[in-house]
Amino acid sequence: MDLVSDSRFATLHATGDHPESQARIVALHERFPFVGCAPAGEDDVLRCHTRELVERVRNTRGWLDADTICTETSFDAALLAAGAAIEAVRRNGFALARPPGHHAEPERPMGFCLFDTIAIAARWAQAVDGVGSVAILDWDVHHGNGTQAIVQGDDSILYVSLHQWPFYPGSGGPDEQGATLVNIPLAAGTGDAAYLQAFERAERAIAAFEPELLLVSAGFDAHADDPLAQLELSTGVFTELARRSSALAPRVAAVLEGGYNLATLPDLVAAALEGFDYAIVADEGA
Repeated sequence: MDLVSDSRFATLHATGDHPESQARIVALHERFPFVGCAPAGEDDVLRCHTRELVERVRNTRGWLDADTICTETSFDAALLAAGAAIEAVRRNGFALARPPGHHAEPERPMGFCLFDTIAIAARWAQAVDGVGSVAILDWDVHHGNGTQAIVQGDDSILYVSLHQWPFYPGSGGPDEQGATLVNIPLAAGTGDAAYLQAFERAERAIAAFEPELLLVSAGFDAHADDPLAQLELSTGVFTELARRSSALAPRVAAVLEGGYNLATLPDLVAAALEGFDYAIVADEGA
């Protein structure tokens, strides 16, 4: 699994002391080599979002909601993040990108997210790369309401999410289920054993769907030391999650979502990369 990123993620979309800051990517770039990527095109974004949302992100300078800021370079960062996700699909890789994406709904940015990068990558894979069925597995601690809203009802894309509940953004409860929708809500305080038991349900659903491509919304904010949530996962469990995920489809790619403790984030990504069988590659993108 190649790592995909771009040095511009460390400067674009400057958010100051916001939890989702450039420092997240700086910490990862200091640890890992990566291959480069190009921005997504607006046509790629429009497979998932309205023209009105695209123009809002392009033109807003200030707060889009109580959590989500937009600056003069945020639009460029969001296109680049979507492009990193697409490049990860091309390479069966892992996109180290920001801002995260899984809260962005078709018509609304929210929860630190501007464009839904993993949904954009899924639609690109189907429209351009000849992929038929796609499963999206979301292990970020927050429910990916945006991804669910974009793909719900599409029988070619399965969405499976494990997340703390009740918790932000309030969706993903036990009654939100469908033929291609599996929500697995978990109580605050859930640790490794209970989480891995719940993960078996995700594995069964994905195996039954038999996707050609699995995309992982790889958030690391379910870790015990993350400041924004209350799940209690250890570092090592992310190796196991990645290892099990790698067995669920012939092609697997991942996209960084949450993870806000700068001291632990590089180790958590390294743990996941071990499970994804990461191979060191030449640094083409710095």
